[in-house]
Amino acid sequence: RGSGARDRRRRPAGARSAAGSWRRIVPQALVVAFLAGGTTAFVATDKAVRLTVDGVPQRLHTFADDVGGLLAAERLGVGPHDLVAPARRAALKDGDEIIVRYGRPLRLTLDGQRREVWTTARTVDGALRQLGIRAEGAYLSTPRTAPVPRTGLALAVRTERSITFMADGRENAIRTNAATVQEALDQAGITLHGQDTTSVPPDAFPRDGMTVTVLRITGTREVREERIPYATEKVKDPALFAGTEVVERSGRPGARRVTYGLRTVNGVRQKPRRIAEETVREPVTQLVKVGTRPLPSSVAGADGLDWGALARCESGGRPGATDPSGTYGGLYQFDVQTWQSLGGSGRPQDAPGQEQTYRAKKLYVQRGASPWPHCGRTLYR
Repeated sequence: RGSGARDRRRRPAGARSAAGSWRRIVPQALVVAFLAGGTTAFVATDKAVRLTVDGVPQRLHTFADDVGGLLAAERLGVGPHDLVAPARRAALKDGDEIIVRYGRPLRLTLDGQRREVWTTARTVDGALRQLGIRAEGAYLSTPRTAPVPRTGLALAVRTERSITFMADGRENAIRTNAATVQEALDQAGITLHGQDTTSVPPDAFPRDGMTVTVLRITGTREVREERIPYATEKVKDPALFAGTEVVERSGRPGARRVTYGLRTVNGVRQKPRRIAEETVREPVTQLVKVGTRPLPSSVAGADGLDWGALARCESGGRPGATDPSGTYGGLYQFDVQTWQSLGGSGRPQDAPGQEQTYRAKKLYVQRGASPWPHCGRTLYR
């Protein structure tokens, strides 16, 4: 029995071998199953996308969750002037297409106005369309097919404009992309001669809708002799009575030779323009001595007469009176020649009444009452 019990507890050799193999297979199968599950997860996060950078496409696989992650993984730096579509925060899906266009600085001179702009276009033509610039008939400093490098480009554009010229009584309208009014004139077949010019400076930029008048100018020069008036200098002289002026040195006018430019613009004569002058003779200043010595109140041989009565008869007692002809003036109706012969200056009616009476007394001493044939008798009342 003992031998039989031992036999029942002992497994056959083949059975033992099969059990060991199973124990080895089960862990391996679990490992394989685990690895298989991990591979399934790996495959699920991988995405096949199409990335186009400045027109150059490529297909690639990525684990990035969004566009920004893809750009970072590909080491593509983008700035504020660059274009990314879809946006950097957009989620990525398998089969997506991402476009990157780099910005390019454009130093643009448009119809004479300079500014710097940015474009993502890769050619001049694309940049013009992107900026909305009408290129038909325009002048371009760089061909439309030329590339715009990442470092940028200087581009001058002159669009086609309408300019109207008024010349020789006719109107001439043209379309041009000229840089100056002069260049547009040449295109219109209008020639400037001699002193001819335009209402707008020839070197100005012709704006759209501008009207330019051509000024036909003929010019000559004329030399004229002109008088230079002399100045008068008055010097006080205490030896002369007040109100007396003596010309010590007569003044003499000078002369100058003046050159004038005479112009006719479109048949209309313009105001002469002084362009040069030369002094031929300097003027001589007139020197006048002016008396400051007080006038005496009496004249021997004439003090006892009624000068007030004479003044009332001659002028109504008005120092500034003049006769209708303007020949005689003052209280006693002197003529200028007689007045100045008595030492008076200027006109008698402009002198003070006291001076007029003094000089009337001097005249009486010389000629009696004869200078006043009608009123002279009043002196004796």
